[in-house]
Amino acid sequence: MQPTLRLNRRAFLQAALTAAAAAGAGVACSRNGSPWRFFTLDQARTLASMVDQIIPPDQDAGAVWAGVVNYIDRQLCGPYQALQETYRYGLGAVDQTSQSNYGKVFADLQSHQQIELLHRLEEGKAPSGAWKQLSSAEFFGYVVDHTMQGFYGDPRHGGNREGVSWKMLNLPYPPIRGRVRSDLSKPRSG
Repeated sequence: MQPTLRLNRRAFLQAALTAAAAAGAGVACSRNGSPWRFFTLDQARTLASMVDQIIPPDQDAGAVWAGVVNYIDRQLCGPYQALQETYRYGLGAVDQTSQSNYGKVFADLQSHQQIELLHRLEEGKAPSGAWKQLSSAEFFGYVVDHTMQGFYGDPRHGGNREGVSWKMLNLPYPPIRGRVRSDLSKPRSG
């Protein structure tokens, strides 16, 4: 007689979900010897050039210094895992479009060429056969949204290094919700 292993439904689901999560996270988000969890060096370079055109450095820091690429990289291995293929495809399509129109990858273009190409991406008019699985406007929208999140969000998520955007806006470090005590018994002045 062979012993039988009896698992209740809860134990089975916990084991199955743990195994699936471990398998998925290990493949997509581990780059031995790379500073990036998800991106290849070329993908990170392309994205860095894009986000630095979206929020360029001036007297204040730009998106790259603020850690926006790091933020997006971390989020793609966490809550934005569903967008991994979108970023892989989109960054490849940006470089392919750049290569077919300018003879160089996006990161190697001059600033005015990058801006010109980003406008075309935003309008969904990128002149290339690279955008068959995803519209350039949709991908550009994700990059802009995630750039803003990484630049203005809480530094604990990997962007907004040293609270640079908050300092730029003269905002104090945001207090934790529920920790600000207001005296509502006094009338407001003004």
